[in-house]
Amino acid sequence: MARHWSPNPVFTVLFVCTGNICRSAMAERMARAFLDEALGEDAHRVQVASAGTHAVKGAGVHPDSATVLEGFGGDPVGHVARQLLDDMAIDADLTLALTRSHRRAVLKAAPRALQRTFTLREAADLVALVQPDVQLDGDDLAERCRSLVKKTAAARSKRPSDAGDDVADPIGQPLEVHQEVADVIAASLIPLLTRLTALQPPPVAAEDPDEGDGRPHLYLVS
Repeated sequence: MARHWSPNPVFTVLFVCTGNICRSAMAERMARAFLDEALGEDAHRVQVASAGTHAVKGAGVHPDSATVLEGFGGDPVGHVARQLLDDMAIDADLTLALTRSHRRAVLKAAPRALQRTFTLREAADLVALVQPDVQLDGDDLAERCRSLVKKTAAARSKRPSDAGDDVADPIGQPLEVHQEVADVIAASLIPLLTRLTALQPPPVAAEDPDEGDGRPHLYLVS
């Protein structure tokens, strides 16, 4: 059995761009902020990472991207750009590339990751084509997310990929462009993560009447 389909209780998401200091870095830290809010104590069940096809290795988030990221509630502190390695895509449960060329680079290094590799905008559109009541395998969040990724890949024939899938590189551009790019990333990232986090099994209802009604509450980031 391939490593990524092992019964690991953690679902892993990898974001890929060029330098790993703007687009994929913002996507990773936006995702982390969203997941922490949506899943609370269970946030560790979804891990996020990022890498670059030509990474500015060791660099932090670009200052303008960092400024924009903070406006979305993301934390740029501690990010260290790293080069995309074959094992990263092989091990990831879901790889989200910021352009079609990044997706091609991932698949050149890890061709068997095809069913788990998309551009970010592609993944958001495809998952919307998967019916909300679709039957998913698995008893925990990670297993159900992996099952949803399979359903998402199966929907590819319904949605062609084109230049609209590419998120522009803001490097060398003014702050306003970094903001525009972040807005594009968030527009696809939030609905995609909303769909994934909604797969978290509800908690067992409390038996003590003083503990509330026992119904689960879903925390979303708008």
